Amino acid sequence: MKIRTITTGVELESLSEIDKIKEAAEFNKTAKEAFEKEGYEVQTTRVATNSWEDYMKDLSDSEIVKEVQKIEEIGKGLDVSFLNIGYAKTPEKIAVLSAINKVTSIISCSATVGNVADGVNFEAAKAAAKVVKEIAEWTENGGGNFRFCASANCRPGIPFFPTGFHEGETAFRIGLECGDLAMKAFSKSNSFQEAEENLESVFEEELKKVQEVAQRIEQESGVRYGGIDSSLNPGLEEHESIAFAYEKLGIGKFGDQGTLTISAIVTRVLKNLSVKTCGYSGLMLPVCEDVGLAARANEETYNISNLLLYSSVCGCGLDTVPIPGDTSEETIERTILDTASLAIKLDKPLSVRLLLAPGKKAGEMTNFNSPYMVDCKVLNVE
Repeated sequence: MKIRTITTGVELESLSEIDKIKEAAEFNKTAKEAFEKEGYEVQTTRVATNSWEDYMKDLSDSEIVKEVQKIEEIGKGLDVSFLNIGYAKTPEKIAVLSAINKVTSIISCSATVGNVADGVNFEAAKAAAKVVKEIAEWTENGGGNFRFCASANCRPGIPFFPTGFHEGETAFRIGLECGDLAMKAFSKSNSFQEAEENLESVFEEELKKVQEVAQRIEQESGVRYGGIDSSLNPGLEEHESIAFAYEKLGIGKFGDQGTLTISAIVTRVLKNLSVKTCGYSGLMLPVCEDVGLAARANEETYNISNLLLYSSVCGCGLDTVPIPGDTSEETIERTILDTASLAIKLDKPLSVRLLLAPGKKAGEMTNFNSPYMVDCKVLNVE
């Protein structure tokens, strides 16, 4: 298991409070050192703010883009791996996100397209679909969509990006890379019931250790500890693959019958741990961030409809899903709407991060050239 991210959140009322980002970045360095001292590998440190519409509300679109570039330079200067400026609230401001993405490299952001209280925002979904298309056209191999998503019913405090944003008192949260824990638990299980017991035991043991370090950091720094996102989150090695871990339980291949049941088991365990949790705290199935998921996508053992089905019992929606470069805005919009409708019906946080592959058709291999992703066949979304 690794620490995927230490994410510190700050709330800004105006750009005059930009020093809060600097303070968060400096805190992250201290927290990273504390975890490394205990033997943990810390892959990234991140800073998240509240919605950028809150603290840049009086600026024109072009001024917003320039200010975000300045914020990015601050983050780079302080060794922040990724910096999330929160979400766009309105269709008009969602339209600005592609311009922001085009001129930045560590800035993440999202478009909110609905919640339980207000229902689905159809115009926001339409605007988000357009942004996905524009980012694919404007960035190398469409890779900019790695830093953008449409989200529904997502609350503050998710340490993972691009969905994560923050509200309230400054706080830090922990996101994990922990597919190896599922592999460990499932490899010694002979039934679904035993798998559930073993998964709970392994996660309780390992996450309590992480929490002890985090609580000590809180006591020494005075920065509030907001919890661990206990989500089962894969790495890029075979022993860290969620798909390959599932297959240890004898279901055949990921996507075969039984996949939904295992997903429900995983989520049940992760949402009932004794440690302080935050964010999704469910199951992540990022297609291009898991060698097993990518391999099974190549074999077509599952599709986008399957992923939506699994999202009904887990999270976090459709994540790093490669689709054809010529996919229409209308199809992207409907995919976002389907996910948002599911999130609102089930009152759970879901997001949509689609990776359009320019010039690629369904069945062809991606070439994102990213250290954070593996290539796989483009999925059919029509």
